[in-house]
Amino acid sequence: FLDGIIPLEIALDTVVGDRLAAWQLEPTGALLATEGLVTTIQMTQYPIDIGQFLTYRISIPMQYRENSYTVPLVKNNKLAGLLLRYDSRSQLLDAIPAPIITHFLKEAEGQNYRGFPSVGFSFFPTRDPELREFAGETGKNGGVYVTNVEPRTPAMKAGLQVGDIVKAVANNEIDQNGNYVDPLYGKIEFTNLLTAHAYSGDIVPFLIQRSGKPMELNVPLEHRDARDYVSPPYNLDQPPSYYVLGGLIFQELSRQYLKEWGANWQREAPQRFVYLDRFQSELFPEGNRRVVILSQVLPANSTIGYDDLSYLTVTKVNGKEIKSLGDLAEAVKQPIEGFIKIETEEDPKQIELDAAQVSTEAPVLQENYGISLLHRLD
Repeated sequence: FLDGIIPLEIALDTVVGDRLAAWQLEPTGALLATEGLVTTIQMTQYPIDIGQFLTYRISIPMQYRENSYTVPLVKNNKLAGLLLRYDSRSQLLDAIPAPIITHFLKEAEGQNYRGFPSVGFSFFPTRDPELREFAGETGKNGGVYVTNVEPRTPAMKAGLQVGDIVKAVANNEIDQNGNYVDPLYGKIEFTNLLTAHAYSGDIVPFLIQRSGKPMELNVPLEHRDARDYVSPPYNLDQPPSYYVLGGLIFQELSRQYLKEWGANWQREAPQRFVYLDRFQSELFPEGNRRVVILSQVLPANSTIGYDDLSYLTVTKVNGKEIKSLGDLAEAVKQPIEGFIKIETEEDPKQIELDAAQVSTEAPVLQENYGISLLHRLD
């Protein structure tokens, strides 16, 4: 199918003020090119919600076309970016820029694609002189204040600590806002150095101050797989796991689950779940687990009296601590005096199901609700 097709070259020199053309196809197959102006180049979050990546923001009156899926942004017949999202009301388009595309293609050339690297720390600007004094900063003002270091990440392995001030990354000085001077874009957040310029496996020097004393840390960058999180931020090509027990539906907490509440999920989703997702590193520093939740109840004979229960955090089943759906599946096999006892963080604290009734009514439950499988674990 692609024989004889020549790929576009990639334009890596896009700057603010350049004009890019969005290429779309008319129903007839004719090319529709709509020009727009690059207004800003900045770091933004991509849909996977992991870190921030370089983004072109373009003012463009783009038109809707049913057969336009991935829209290329072209500069002088070279690929400058790919559409990430578009707001038709403001006519603003965010594009995945050529440097990120190039980074992906270079990494994908190898047999073992590792993904974009992460460091694993949170930071805050140091514009506040009282914060700088509190941190014991000396010498020239600048850098970012480290507010959190996640366990088992490159930052922690390299020795970065809360209270450190990161003054430079990869020999690029950082100002009080967290920006460095890029030769192409000017001032932009230093995380661009770690996502667009560095690769998993690279060792990046960090110049820091700790209690006013300068130190250099060598940070070995790694990709953090979604499976390494307590509440995975994304799920690629895998259906969600679940376990149906007598009408009780159990799932593992994930960002994908929370996003079922829509764009405002951080406000609309159950706030305890949002809290567990947001502070998972602090709440579960040991990692290597999931948060199992009772998401809803299907009316059935086994669940009479429990119909209104939903959004509960499961702690134990039959006295065994639950850290995954796999743990739950094993625990339900060992009822206590004929009952499956489920303990939750929230009220009612304990749910009891008749184990024999659950087993007997399982086929009826499947038939009534059209459930092909009562559980899907991995």
